[in-house]
Amino acid sequence: MNKPTPAANIPSAPTQVLSISPIVLPAPGRAVELQVRVSAPVTGSELPVLLLSHGHGRSNHLSSLNGYAPLANFLAAHGFVVIQPTHLDSKTLTLDSRVPDAPLFWRSRAEDMTRILDQFDAIERAVPGLAGRVDRSRVAVLGHSLGGHTASLLLGARHKDLHDGTEVNFAEPRIKVGVLLAAPGRGDALSQFAAENYSFFSTIDFSRMTTPALVVAGDKDDSPHLTVAGAAWHADPYFLSPGPKSLVTLFDAGHGLGGVSGYDVAETTDENPARVAAVQLLTWAYLRTALYPGDSAWQEAQDALTGAANPLGRVESR
Repeated sequence: MNKPTPAANIPSAPTQVLSISPIVLPAPGRAVELQVRVSAPVTGSELPVLLLSHGHGRSNHLSSLNGYAPLANFLAAHGFVVIQPTHLDSKTLTLDSRVPDAPLFWRSRAEDMTRILDQFDAIERAVPGLAGRVDRSRVAVLGHSLGGHTASLLLGARHKDLHDGTEVNFAEPRIKVGVLLAAPGRGDALSQFAAENYSFFSTIDFSRMTTPALVVAGDKDDSPHLTVAGAAWHADPYFLSPGPKSLVTLFDAGHGLGGVSGYDVAETTDENPARVAAVQLLTWAYLRTALYPGDSAWQEAQDALTGAANPLGRVESR
């Protein structure tokens, strides 16, 4: 039996959501034009913006603007304008593996988010009733798995180019806060497979990821195809970056964190609706307090998570 959700009373009642897709944005130099989904509350003003970066994964459509409905729907229903791009690594695009930066397109992923912010006027015009209701000074990013790596770059993590050693910097100052879900960790703990196939991971440097962020990791997320460090690897972005940061460790959680990438997803090895609800609530609460200092949502969410008779996880901050 699933444990009860510890923080179900924190958000206000959800509002109706309008979701529009695909919105096609010009992207000169990209292999294909950039397609995004926008989900937003039908009411409200001065709405904050959340960029949601999908993971890579095995499924055909979760790694696209059609994935991550448990997160996108919840956060849109609780006040965020959620924007989901289809990154070039999506299986829906089936790009030639010889395209530069294939198969994960890690550079293009970060560039997608900057393109979205650069073309926000066009996005507002494309969504009925959205124009004039967005607070562009409050922008956040959230990513799961490879999307967590994308988010870390936008928050200030750096790479070195493997060919010439130059620094690769995708830090986006318009993004004020981020959430990394089951994100990759340090580069000296890669599995042989990851070192051979995803060698760019080896140069990740979190020491300048200064933007505030919440890192969420599952204590059963061993990810042996990526790392020899076990589940602790996914907490590296918290321990190896400067504060302010918070870390939520979810008990008995695998890479899917209960199923955040979609409803009833076959590839989820730890399906648990209560865990997904906890991720929804903790993510919403953290972003709410980070974007609106003085809001008590994050403290209430921490108290609810750790104070339950059977807590779903633990929280630490610095």
